[in-house]
Amino acid sequence: MIDKISNNKMLEPITDGLIEQQAIVPLTDVGRRLDQVAAELFSDFSRSRLKLWINQGELLVDDQQQVPKYKLLGGENLILSAELEPEGDWHPENIPLDIVFEDDHILVINKPTNFVVHPAAGNYSGTLLNALLHHRSALLSVPRAGIVHRLDKDTTGLMVVAKTLQAHTDLVMQLQARTVRREYEAVVSGIVIAGGTVDQPIGRHAKQRTKMAVISDGKEARTHYKVLERFDGHSHLRLKLETGRTHQIRVHMAHIRHPIVGDDTYGGRLRIHKGASIKLQDGIREFDRQALHAKELELIHPASRELIGWTSDLPSDMQRLLEILADG
Repeated sequence: MIDKISNNKMLEPITDGLIEQQAIVPLTDVGRRLDQVAAELFSDFSRSRLKLWINQGELLVDDQQQVPKYKLLGGENLILSAELEPEGDWHPENIPLDIVFEDDHILVINKPTNFVVHPAAGNYSGTLLNALLHHRSALLSVPRAGIVHRLDKDTTGLMVVAKTLQAHTDLVMQLQARTVRREYEAVVSGIVIAGGTVDQPIGRHAKQRTKMAVISDGKEARTHYKVLERFDGHSHLRLKLETGRTHQIRVHMAHIRHPIVGDDTYGGRLRIHKGASIKLQDGIREFDRQALHAKELELIHPASRELIGWTSDLPSDMQRLLEILADG
């Protein structure tokens, strides 16, 4: 239930770090900057956190993303939908990183499974952020220790991290402009006949607030996919993100009834086709994470302005899964 509170905000209780609030901009605030007004209307949060949410599209003006310096007219509806994270009390931890590329401006890592990216409720340590601070203590002065995008805990693959404020700003702008190319590989249930595009908005699930779902008033979300290989009862896909919503690929694949193998959150009942060998049945049942890997990453270097990219091999568990599927 949403309750009105005194300063025109509508507050929904925080659940597992999720926060959703709305506020109407007073007519007297005409001509003022968005970040300044937001700091007054959402006074529970720091200015730096609010500015970051604005830049990442988690604080919208009438359902539209704007920049912090955007001049308001008064009467707009500010909509905040973000994950509330610990702020400023982060500690370095000596956790090994698989570094694919590093220079003075950016860092590209190959993230393993079972590795949370950012501290949140229930995961205040042992995260990528803690590991990054140990690797380079100066990242404490960069928002979110340079993390500009995320992979789910059990999704593997490539991530870029900004090492400077300038690189952070540039990479966030590239992500907003959708010029960063991110391609994934996944194993899904069912035989996908042909490639295509899922163009369906995504937002918080109406009842299960830690989940996402395709909803009519959600944020624009678009996923392109093509078939790499078909098996009896499963398909190996290449997917390309045009937008970057939370759990986007997992939600979109489940929406078209081809959930990702091992996805307990969105996969529903375990699917094993008739006639599957005992080896295949065991292989599917024992695959204990979503079979999703961030395979390729391409962006414009924040300093040199060169287009650069990286590729990451499938992890051994997904390679083994594909071998089992091929054997039938």
